[in-house]
Amino acid sequence: MSQLTDERLPSRARPMRGKDAAKRALDLLVASAALLVLGPVLAVLACLVWLTSPGPALFRQQRLGRGERPFTILKLRTMTANNDDRIHRDYVTSLLADEQEGGTKSGGLYKLDADPRITAVGGWLRTSSLDELPQLLNVLRGDMSVVGPRPVLAWEAEMFHDADRERFQVKPGITGLWQVSGRNRLSFREALALDVEYVRRRSLALDVLIILRTGPALIRYRAR
Repeated sequence: MSQLTDERLPSRARPMRGKDAAKRALDLLVASAALLVLGPVLAVLACLVWLTSPGPALFRQQRLGRGERPFTILKLRTMTANNDDRIHRDYVTSLLADEQEGGTKSGGLYKLDADPRITAVGGWLRTSSLDELPQLLNVLRGDMSVVGPRPVLAWEAEMFHDADRERFQVKPGITGLWQVSGRNRLSFREALALDVEYVRRRSLALDVLIILRTGPALIRYRAR
């Protein structure tokens, strides 16, 4: 387990009323600076998606945010337009069922091999996580935070345990504790547990530490 989850971090959740403003300020600072630097890259990538696969460059989808309120997440499209999501539904359902029965499906979290829906450019965008760049706009709009649990689909949340719903006490994030603590090597349940751990131990210092460790974590993931 990553050092981010050791005993040196606060051991219980703390009221965040006084810290929400600081977290929001950090979100606005990081998202604005990232868009200023990466805006031209995002524009080029959007053109690349649009030119190499029929359909819009941006993918919009309803996800659950803080308090399980729905919002529209933005991503660069990595799959063919108007595809059937049954492959993903069946995979997540079987993954959760296997873990509940004590099994250990290989591949780790959300690692769906040979997905026919993914485009050639989309595969590269996913591996590099560049498809997530438009979510900086979600952060500016206040739907998301830079750091937090990943936003999930409504039907995925229906399969959560009651204890897992603690993750909805905060805004979802672009990066988070499980992304820098194992990423796709984790099981679904391990990732959910880290989401809850983040909620209980969250602080501005932890957010900064996760942001700083996101880049190295991506490099390690791509090197695998």
